[in-house]
Amino acid sequence: MRAVWIREPGPADRHAVEEVPGPVAGPGEVVVDIKAAAVNYPDLLVITGRYQVVPPMPFAPNKDAAGIVHSVGTDVTRVKPGDRVLLQLEYGAYATQALAREAQCLPVPPEMGYADAVSLGLAAQTAWFALMERGRFEAGESVLVNGATGAVGLAAVQIARALGATVLAGISSPARTDDMLKAGAHHAIDFSAPDLRNSLRDQVLKATGGKGADVVIDALGGDIFDASLRALAWCGRIVVVGFAAGRIPEIKANYLLVKNIAASGLQWSDYRDREPWKIAHAHEALMGLWQRGELRPSIMRSVPLDDFAQALRLIEARSATGRLVLAMD
Repeated sequence: MRAVWIREPGPADRHAVEEVPGPVAGPGEVVVDIKAAAVNYPDLLVITGRYQVVPPMPFAPNKDAAGIVHSVGTDVTRVKPGDRVLLQLEYGAYATQALAREAQCLPVPPEMGYADAVSLGLAAQTAWFALMERGRFEAGESVLVNGATGAVGLAAVQIARALGATVLAGISSPARTDDMLKAGAHHAIDFSAPDLRNSLRDQVLKATGGKGADVVIDALGGDIFDASLRALAWCGRIVVVGFAAGRIPEIKANYLLVKNIAASGLQWSDYRDREPWKIAHAHEALMGLWQRGELRPSIMRSVPLDDFAQALRLIEARSATGRLVLAMD
């Protein structure tokens, strides 16, 4: 098989696509012919050795792919050769074949393209778990999505809207306002406004009739996280998804106490490994939203596997305005 083969940590340009032996399915395992893989920010962290889980080397990176089941090992009962599946892995998807446990294979509707499937894979799952599992969202509440133009953020905007939220899209430039309103947000929160500490809260209060945000999904960290804490409603919940802004924030516990607010984190892959039935339930719900037209992938570009470094550079420069997909054919 062909794979982006990581022999030692380093920037994307140092790695290459190589011919390597294909995987063989053991008990409970499935080999999948990959048709498309999503390019995600964590891929950059993995290949440079900065991610919380660094696979044994050499390896192919990426967690998020879709394709056709090639072969199955013993004890596999739920999938069979020829099935169309979405894979949720720890690593191995930047390749023309990948090895997965049976529980990591989720069904792809026959009318859904592989690029669409991976565009709504890890990103939509992360958004769902941040909103429903960690954020304990209830219909009618308000949701502030920080980093709403990113893959997870855009999925969160659409999912929250579909489930009955008043959606506030946090954006770095007012030029993205129309895009967010078209995606399903009711209001845009401009992070570029002067005096972020106060302006973010003022915008949220105005949008929510003075109440504040019931749920904040934050993938940015830094000053935006700090300001978002002040914009939470009484008994509000803020969910930490990442730190794309750079600084990992610290929380003063007395502030949680005074406003009866809660702060939690989401490491989605733990659910994949510990409670895969929750992943399957979320997938079923997300596919339902897609089939009803309430969850739509935003694909910027599909590129060949050999152009993986170019795609990762766009992610690193935060220049991607939609999902980047590696097409294996």
